[in-house]
This record gives sequence, structure tokens and C-alpha cells, in this order.
Amino acid sequence: MSLFRRALAAATALLTLTAATACGADAEAAGQIKELRYQGSAGQVTLPELAADLGYLGDVELDWIGNVTGGPADIQATATGQSDFGGAFNGAIVKLVAAGAPITAVVSYYGSDAQTFQGYYVLDDSPIRGPRDLIGKKVGMNTLGAHAEAVLKTWLARGGLTPAEIARVELVALPPVNIEQSLRARQIDVAVLGGVIRDKAVAVGGIRTVVTDHELLGAFSAGAYVFRDDFIRRNPDTVRTFVGGVGKAVEWARTQPRETVVARLQQIIAKRGRNEDTSLVSYWKSSGVAGRGGVITDQEFATWIDWLDAAGELKGARPEPGDVYTNGYNPFATGGGAA
Repeated sequence: MSLFRRALAAATALLTLTAATACGADAEAAGQIKELRYQGSAGQVTLPELAADLGYLGDVELDWIGNVTGGPADIQATATGQSDFGGAFNGAIVKLVAAGAPITAVVSYYGSDAQTFQGYYVLDDSPIRGPRDLIGKKVGMNTLGAHAEAVLKTWLARGGLTPAEIARVELVALPPVNIEQSLRARQIDVAVLGGVIRDKAVAVGGIRTVVTDHELLGAFSAGAYVFRDDFIRRNPDTVRTFVGGVGKAVEWARTQPRETVVARLQQIIAKRGRNEDTSLVSYWKSSGVAGRGGVITDQEFATWIDWLDAAGELKGARPEPGDVYTNGYNPFATGGGAA
């Protein structure tokens, strides 16, 4: 075979391989899941729901499969394949990863700042003022093993309580919409209230703050959305679209007038037709997300890794922050992501 023919054959083979590779990549992208199963929250709008309504999710659609009252249950459903993504307090994500769950956090979705935070509330006439006053008392929260419990125990430990004394503070899991009512009925001594539920309860009056997570820890992103690792490997473009869309929704809500955001949230609830009360979202102030576009920092997981490890609550090897999350699918991590 002449040199020319050899070169022509090599070029033809290269073009054929390139075309096959491109077709394979196109087929793989086309075969990625574009409908994401998820759990919502009654009377509230999640950031993915807001992103979808704003058109930020492109060809990715959301499939609501029901509501959930706590983050640990939400990410457990994701880990077991009942849903495609879920969100929870970062400490709860750490515990699940340490226990061997193949999940990775990809974008922050809630946090605490001066406007939006989680507070520990008592009735105005309650004698509870400081950490030691909680010994033997009941504290109502939306779920155990998550944000509310971690912050409470951090505050109690900083207040000088021993592990034995902390164990005497009774934690009671209640549906979020019932916590305020339980406090006012004196069924619990302290109510952990956050977001719009907190704002509504404060507006009614008759309760006062004992401590807030913002006072204790400053502004921080507290929770993230996770996907299963195998889902990420098979559907990288879908995950990238989702994360970018949620990040854009974070920034849209951060930069719009509050009245505009509230009106949009009310419209979303009305359109989805789930027979929900829209009064809660009228108290919306912010998502509390600290990082631009939901970008995650090491510290937002390291804080809870250290706390859980010291408390002996990690089942399995102690993970590093990089074992738990990635910003690799978030365009805001590299300066992009603008709407």
C-alpha cells in the first residue's frame, strides 16, 4: 500500500471513530433522565419548584411524588431510589454518607441569615432563659437527627451542660405545622421554628426567642440537595442543568423585591392545585443561602463532621468534606451561572 493510501486509510478510520464517538455521546446525552422525582413541602415552594417555574431547568422536568416533613427522610428516599433528589441539613447528609450511603451533595438550598433563621421559642411567661433551664423540658422540632437537634445540642454544650444533662432534654418530633400549636397548648416547653412558619408564629405574638442558630453560628448555608452517585454518573447533564437552575433561582430570589418573590410563590402554589394554604409564603424573606448560586464551602460540612465525630454519632469512618459534596456541576463555582 502506498504512503498516500496508508494516510488516507488512517484518516478515514479516525473520522469514523470520531463520528462513532460523537454519536455515542449524543445517544448517551439523549438517554439521560429528564424527569426528576422529588418530595415537596405542603404550603411552601422549594427552590427546584421555583427554578422550574422561572424556566431555569430547561428540558428537565419535576415529578412531585408527595410531601415530606424532614430532611433525613427526604435524603433516605433518594439514597434508596424512591426519589431522584432530596434535601437535608448538612449534618444529616454527613451521617448518611458516613454510614455508607452512595450520595453526594451538589448545591445548597437553605441556610440562616439575619432575615431567615431557625429559632428556639418559648411562651412569654416561660421561666426558660438559658441552656440549663432546658434540663427535664420538652423541645418540639420537625425531625430528629438534623439541623434543629444539632444546633440545640451545640448550644447546650457551649452552655456547660454535660452529656448526661443534655440527655435529659427531651426531643419531640412533630409536623412543622403543628409545632406552634403544641407550644401554645403547653404540650411542649420549647418550639423550634424556622422560615415562614416562624415568621407567622412571631406575628401572632405571645412567644419569645431563647436563642437562634444565626446568633449561635452566624450566617451559613445549612442544607443541600443530594443525588445518588450512580444517578450522577449516568445523568451528568441533567444534574448540571438542575444545579445551575437551582443556583439561578437562589440569585433570582436574592435580587428581586420581596413582594415579587412572594407573589411568584403564591402563584406557583395556586397553579399546582394541591389544595394548599398560601398564607405561609406571604411571610417569606430569604432562602438564607450564603454562597452565590448555592455554591458549597468545606466549612459548611466540616463544622458538622467535627461535631458529629466528637459526639460519637458517626457510624463508619469519619468523612472529609470533599467526600460529601461537589461544586463540579455548579456554574456559579467558576464565575458563571448568570441568568
